Amino acid sequence: MRTAPVHVVVMGVSATGKTTIAQRMAADLGYEFVEGDSLHPQANIEKMEAGTPLTDADREPWLCAIAALVAEKDAAGVSTVVTCSALKRSYRDLLRSASEGGSDTFFVHLHAPYEVLEERMSHRTKHFMPTSLLRSQFDTLEPLQPDENGVVVDVTPPVDEVVAEAEAAVPH
Repeated sequence: MRTAPVHVVVMGVSATGKTTIAQRMAADLGYEFVEGDSLHPQANIEKMEAGTPLTDADREPWLCAIAALVAEKDAAGVSTVVTCSALKRSYRDLLRSASEGGSDTFFVHLHAPYEVLEERMSHRTKHFMPTSLLRSQFDTLEPLQPDENGVVVDVTPPVDEVVAEAEAAVPH
């Protein structure tokens, strides 16, 4: 039986269903849900709404805010499921540093072909990320490396299947 808190980062480019999957996982696992997008500085949101990709410098305060919140939950013994694109290894390293030793951070990389996600984005009504930025996210994405604790999950099947596969991979 695990005694240390677990932190699951549901990651991937836009339109993979991070929020939907993470909310379901948090409810099923009994972990606290954290919507990473809610921690973006307003300047980042405005930049994305204008169709301008974020730079590493733009993302740093956002990633630090997520890491600080996870560190707070970790210190309180609370397990979390967090949404964050976590596109680069360096971003994931920063998020991993939020928990004691970083070994209790698990990444669920939600993935689908560009065309599938572009189609999904074209049907969204309330989101600050325009479809025009999807290509820049794919270009920025650094897949999970063999030494990173995580799993890649295809999001083209129905949501129930995606959630089940993601949950089955999370260390308990």
